[in-house]
Amino acid sequence: MPELTLEEVEHVALLARLELTDAEKTKLRADLNAIMEHFGQLLDLNTEDVLPTSHAIPMQNVFREDEPRPSLPPELFLREAPESRDDFFVVPRIVES
Repeated sequence: MPELTLEEVEHVALLARLELTDAEKTKLRADLNAIMEHFGQLLDLNTEDVLPTSHAIPMQNVFREDEPRPSLPPELFLREAPESRDDFFVVPRIVES
């Protein structure tokens, strides 16, 4: 793969809104070129019989069952509110009709 030039690194830094010193640009160029070299190696792999996947390993749902359980009584957390009405917080109106 062709190596990135210093101008290309500067362009990417500009797009990312990064202010880099000359030393940082040089190091970043070397790091990015090493990464691109690894991608080049991946291009050489035969992936014709490999099915596309969303994850490298099989995934399963690890969530717990959604079961109701006791929560705080409303009077306990509503006493912290600057203003409340019934079992609700009162907040300033932000949508005008």
